[in-house]
Amino acid sequence: MKIESAVFHDGGTIPEKYTCDGGDISPPLNWTGVPGGVRTFALICDDPDAPMGTWVHWVVYNLPADMNELPEGVPGDEALPGGGLQGTNDFGRIGYGGPCPPAGSHRYFLKLYALDTELSLGPGASKGELLAAMEGHVRGECRIVGRYSRRS
Repeated sequence: MKIESAVFHDGGTIPEKYTCDGGDISPPLNWTGVPGGVRTFALICDDPDAPMGTWVHWVVYNLPADMNELPEGVPGDEALPGGGLQGTNDFGRIGYGGPCPPAGSHRYFLKLYALDTELSLGPGASKGELLAAMEGHVRGECRIVGRYSRRS
């Protein structure tokens, strides 16, 4: 599997528009090379460089198997148009929270998981709850990493 974004390349800089310094909207993502037997997808975006430990920016799950992209600016609603649910990020809200590092350059990992089941999670699940529910159901995974440094 491969995940890409039209607005930054793997290892590249996430444009300000998708951060707390800009519009704080989710970037467009698309994926290819999905293995057989997939029923849903899950996505986690987190920052392992956060000073207090890994910071979760986005949790999405139960995306339908026929979906191969998330558009720019996914609304912060519990349920997504076309299927899927969003969890709670470490900002304490549902949906996407863009990069907003307190200092220095941070890495943001957007990890996509192909699952062989629909998860029994309601809206608002945490990253930990999602990871526990996915255990034993991951048929494939991929990631893209973006970087961001705040303006001084």
